Amino acid sequence: MMSILRTILPVLPFAAAALHNASMTLLATVLVAWFGVVAAAAEMTPAIVQAPDSPVKLDHAKILNVVEGEPAVLFYAATNLTDNDLEQFTVVAFIFEGDGTLRSRQAAPGRRTLEKRATKYSTMVIDVRALTPTDRIVIGVDQAQRVDSEKWWSAELVDAAKAAVKK
Repeated sequence: MMSILRTILPVLPFAAAALHNASMTLLATVLVAWFGVVAAAAEMTPAIVQAPDSPVKLDHAKILNVVEGEPAVLFYAATNLTDNDLEQFTVVAFIFEGDGTLRSRQAAPGRRTLEKRATKYSTMVIDVRALTPTDRIVIGVDQAQRVDSEKWWSAELVDAAKAAVKK
């Protein structure tokens, strides 16, 4: 019995270390896979629609924080396509279910004072309803106003948004 113990005891630390390393490797693999799924579910890319005469172009758009119990956040770049400073513009987000049914529409002012030919980044909290991973989002600019002007440019984007979802 003592000879068996003398043979096994020196090997036990190596066996324990191997088991520990195997469980740590398994844990690391599971965590990496889980974070990959969470990261994929936590971000969407919305479709962007634009009226032909729109003074503002949106791009680099992402929907962030698509998680249960918290509002999603639209991140976007807005570029003034004109040679005039814009006092303000309005960004609209259309939220469609996975089957293409329009369920919600949310509008919010974009950044104030968008200088001529300039690009600025901004965000919009989408809190009109909770988003699901199967929802489809379409965004665009539906209003803009030049500095020192009472007149607004405007466009209706709902038909373009519906067409973008059908693609």
